[in-house]
Amino acid sequence: MKLAYWMYAGPAHIGTLRIASSFKNVHAIMHAPLGDDYFNVMRSMLERERNYTPVTASVVDRNVLARGSQEKVVDNIVRKDREEHPDLIVLTPTCTSSILQEDLKNFCDRAQIDSKGDVMLADVNHYRYNELQAADRSLHQIVQFYLEKARKKGELPEGKTEKPSVNIIGMTTLGFHNNHDCTELKRLMADLGIEVNTVIPEDASVNDLKLMPRAWFNLVPYREIGVMTADYLEREFAMPCVDITPMGIVDTARCIRKIQAVINAQGATVDYEPFIDEQTRFVSQAAWFSRSIDCQNLTGKKAVVFGDNTHAAALTKILSREMGIHVLLAGTYCKYDAEWFTNEVSDYCDRVLISEDNAEIADAIAQLEPAAIFGTQMERHIGKRLNIPCGVIAAPIHIQNFPLGYKPFMGYEGSNQLVDLIYNSFTLGMEDHLLEIFGGHDTKEGITKTMSAESNLGWSRDGLAELNKIPGFVRGKVKRNTEKFARDRNIAEITAEVLYAAKEAVGV
Repeated sequence: MKLAYWMYAGPAHIGTLRIASSFKNVHAIMHAPLGDDYFNVMRSMLERERNYTPVTASVVDRNVLARGSQEKVVDNIVRKDREEHPDLIVLTPTCTSSILQEDLKNFCDRAQIDSKGDVMLADVNHYRYNELQAADRSLHQIVQFYLEKARKKGELPEGKTEKPSVNIIGMTTLGFHNNHDCTELKRLMADLGIEVNTVIPEDASVNDLKLMPRAWFNLVPYREIGVMTADYLEREFAMPCVDITPMGIVDTARCIRKIQAVINAQGATVDYEPFIDEQTRFVSQAAWFSRSIDCQNLTGKKAVVFGDNTHAAALTKILSREMGIHVLLAGTYCKYDAEWFTNEVSDYCDRVLISEDNAEIADAIAQLEPAAIFGTQMERHIGKRLNIPCGVIAAPIHIQNFPLGYKPFMGYEGSNQLVDLIYNSFTLGMEDHLLEIFGGHDTKEGITKTMSAESNLGWSRDGLAELNKIPGFVRGKVKRNTEKFARDRNIAEITAEVLYAAKEAVGV
């Protein structure tokens, strides 16, 4: 077992709570000790919610440990059913309370007797799955529950909608720009003449889930959440799925062409090529900018990309094939889906890194010395320490990544936003020049670009003085090469004389 001080994806119960609190009129009961009940505060703060988050903690305390949880959990479920009148109550333990090995399914069955709404246990292994995997499984479980319930009652509608229609699957609370992406996808579907049948789970009613089979196809824009639900719908209702993320000019066009093929296979005759051509050549600013002199200044610049599967893969391809930027490393923390990610990005980067260890990622960035990083807030912190600019493109995220303004990442407007993010993340030549002339923020003494704590070398006062005379954009490389020179020769302290010797020996 390894102690981690940073987690890229949260524990499983966070994923379940994200799904439950995304639906309308669904309440979640979290069976957990005090300390595990931070979800309400986190969601209210990050989403700037005006309403209370519909999650109640059924606290595991010493009395519960002495007598068992059943009476308390059942009472809490029945009480919330009576007070809130939800359509569904979802019960979830946390990693901590799962240690008790209680029969929570029996608790739900007991509570269902006295509850008017439905009661369901989130059936997720809290030791095996993380937040994203649990969210995917919880959404699938809820959709399957209500479709099978409707089937038993004979309430499933027959046939498809008259016009081509789509279910957009995977839009959730606390998702990275999910609400803006959803708006852009709805706009894109309207431009294509496609009706939006349902959007789940964000702001959807569980009572409307029975309408999902009426759609002509399912769109799953995020690899992390929605795939299991789409696979279930394809098996049970023969519903085709479009799972190409429409990020960037190229993949947005690929997504639209896949939608065209799916719709025409069901008897329609649509041609979206004129729309793609118009958007690419005349409407989207991203395609024009990629050919402009400004973007040419980025050609050959080096970058590192790290994040979840969806955003890291999309950014890697956009940087490489749409903007001519050299991706040194593309990585993801979604280790459970490493094969998919590797297949997506291997042709567009020098190296693929699959890891949940932020120290490994930090050291890789320090060694590669990219001109810019595109990652999570953790990579942003790494970039600040290394004096490398970073654009945040994936969760984990801070409140600053929940903008009040309209900033989608998907569709043609999303392409514009991504180009802005990419371009503005690089420190351009003139900015470097001005920083060197006027000092700017580059006044740190002996900036280090080695993230791991393996070096026990010291720098003398005259050594640091000479190091600080070196321009900031190469200082880190000089420092590392000098330390390697000293370490190879068992030199404990680096003086100005050692720095000069290292320069002569290795050309630092």
